[in-house]
Amino acid sequence: QLQLVESGGGLAQAGGSLRLSCVRSGSWFGTKAMGWYRQSPGKQREVVVTIGSGGTTNYAGAVEGRFTIPRNHAKATVYLQMDSLKPEDTAVYYCDTRSWNNNDLWGQGTQVTVSS
Repeated sequence: QLQLVESGGGLAQAGGSLRLSCVRSGSWFGTKAMGWYRQSPGKQREVVVTIGSGGTTNYAGAVEGRFTIPRNHAKATVYLQMDSLKPEDTAVYYCDTRSWNNNDLWGQGTQVTVSS
């Protein structure tokens, strides 16, 4: 059964870095894309970055140039490397995998808090 487990959230100071991990169990068959999303209190969940099965990435404007999405296929892990963090990056971050028929599977979420 497909499952996503996130880790790596926590507290960072503005200008600092954090790296989130998303370990995927189950088959990669039928996966169109994976991505990271975030949700702040009182706001809708928003995309941070997505990566397609061919490796094409799409970053939200607010994080482009600061965040990257490295992958380790051997470990079935997708990361979110977050540098130059800002207080407005504070949110719960979710890993997502989307199938070719656009079904989403979400991880449990991990809290990231950036202090000024």
